[in-house]
This record gives sequence, structure tokens and C-alpha cells, in this order.
Amino acid sequence: MFLTAVNLAKNKSKNVLVQMVSAAGTGYSVNTKRPRLKDKLVLRKYDPKVNAHVLFIEKKKIRSI
Repeated sequence: MFLTAVNLAKNKSKNVLVQMVSAAGTGYSVNTKRPRLKDKLVLRKYDPKVNAHVLFIEKKKIRSI
């Protein structure tokens, strides 16, 4: 009945919630998730302020999921 470090260890999450910011400079941002071990994301999404599809660049990690 001894508690060991194995019993108390937590699993690391596989995904991370990140904030994506529009490269058009409008300040519009979108939150999305990505795998923890992958490189930073660059996605092409719709920006309603420009009314067009633009690149969204990962700005910061919000939290682990």
C-alpha cells in the first residue's frame, strides 16, 4: 500500500490549444488545437474584417488539452 511516483504520475496531453492571428494585420484571431510535438502552425483561413482568406500564424500557446 505504498504510494509510488508511478501511481502519482500524470500523463502529458497530446494536444495544445493555440491562438492564431491574422497576417493581414487586422487583429482578428482564432483559437485552434494542434499536436504538441508538431511545429508552429500556419493556416489559410477566412478573415471577416478583410472579407478574404488570409494566412493565420500561431502567436501563443493558450493551454494543454
